[in-house]
Amino acid sequence: MAGGSYSSSSNTVVNDVPGQQTNYTRALIVLTLLFFLWGFLTCMNDILIPYLKNVFQLGFAQAMLVQFAFFLAYFIGSLIYFIISASSGDPISKIGYKNGIIAGLIISGISCALFYPAAEFKVYGFFLGALFFLGIGFTILQIAANPYVSILGSEDTASSRLNLSQGFNSFGTTIAPLIGGYLVFQYFAVDGEVTADSVKIPYLIFSLVFFLAAVLIKMTNLPTFSSDENIESGGGALKYPHLVLGILAIFFYVGGEVSIGSSLINFFELDGIMGLEHNKADVFLSFYWGGSMIGRFLGAISLSKSAMGPKKFGLMVLVAIAAFLVIYIGAYIKYSQSGETLSFIEVSPFLLIMAINLVAFLAGKSIASRTLAIFAFINITLLIITLFTGGVLAFWAVIGIGLFNSIMWSNIFTLAIEGLGKYKSQGSSLLVMGILGGAIMPFIQGIMADMESVGLHLSFFVPVICYIYLAYYGLAGYKAGKSN
Repeated sequence: MAGGSYSSSSNTVVNDVPGQQTNYTRALIVLTLLFFLWGFLTCMNDILIPYLKNVFQLGFAQAMLVQFAFFLAYFIGSLIYFIISASSGDPISKIGYKNGIIAGLIISGISCALFYPAAEFKVYGFFLGALFFLGIGFTILQIAANPYVSILGSEDTASSRLNLSQGFNSFGTTIAPLIGGYLVFQYFAVDGEVTADSVKIPYLIFSLVFFLAAVLIKMTNLPTFSSDENIESGGGALKYPHLVLGILAIFFYVGGEVSIGSSLINFFELDGIMGLEHNKADVFLSFYWGGSMIGRFLGAISLSKSAMGPKKFGLMVLVAIAAFLVIYIGAYIKYSQSGETLSFIEVSPFLLIMAINLVAFLAGKSIASRTLAIFAFINITLLIITLFTGGVLAFWAVIGIGLFNSIMWSNIFTLAIEGLGKYKSQGSSLLVMGILGGAIMPFIQGIMADMESVGLHLSFFVPVICYIYLAYYGLAGYKAGKSN
């Protein structure tokens, strides 16, 4: 209905697009495209790490500066946003979600274009600078898009919508190792050798895609929301303890997930694990990120309003199988490029972990906090198996963590901003600031991996610390201060 409104918590959100029917479905589809794009480019960092490590002859800690530069930008960008918000009012509330998204896309497009001169001059610091500005662009997208998705409907189903959008974000991270790995390590390799030039054309293509997405958003009529409360300056969001603890939860979630994903290709190459080559290791990286895709689609179904029953569970099973087949077919095609085939038997352990994931969703009973705690405890168990075993068992245990990372971002985010009212966008910027974990924790793991007394295998104790905190937040942290 034209000029309709929707009340959520203490906020009234108004559609002020004149003469237009409220169309949350179309807006959600457009937003989902953005989640896919930044998922794809974020996972390309996992391809860049072994690529740049090889080109510039780097150690593990030096190579992890890729993630450090990228995720440090999230922290700095969010900090600047918070300072502006605290001093003169929330910028997103002033310029609107749509303009914020367009700004993020333009910055991201320019940043991807910078990879061409970085490769031309063959300067590692130039690559890190381009990644930093790409992270700034993604910061703006995160601050604008996440709360926008959360208000496109009832607050009760915000976790479900975010899981759906994050599912397509994970689809981007799933196909990035397959497409990106093929482009960098094979198609644009010179006489079979990976050089600094291997990223020139791929990142120019990514740049063009971001600019086209900005044009698409500009031409699309999206619902425009505003609060019925005044935009106030000051750091009011920090008075909510569950938000402050949620910032730490985002820090450790992103830190744990990125630490693992950044180390997997090199981990798979270890003789004590699988001894794979680059062009085969990146295939199995897609199963790690693909697990997040499967789990997020299942989370969108599980955390929806309808009660868990046979139909709901049956839908979850069908979606899980369909998503697995997408991953397997993509991996099979990519694997065949090496002249070998990837048999169904070889990936069958992943199906067993998927079954455990479904049981864990049932145990979560569609409760965001409970599901977060259960998944964190399972990841702790999988990491312990990874640390104290080797070969196929450690290989699939660490890959399986992706399935249980799936719902963590959306569940933490919605639990942390619940009840913030007019401080929701400010709270969102603070939560995005927590993405600093993606800069710090992988770098710490890289330092551990470079130590002879620890090595890459044992360095996986670092993300264990992350999941211990996440278990706490799902059990108790999210309730802090809410009684007041």
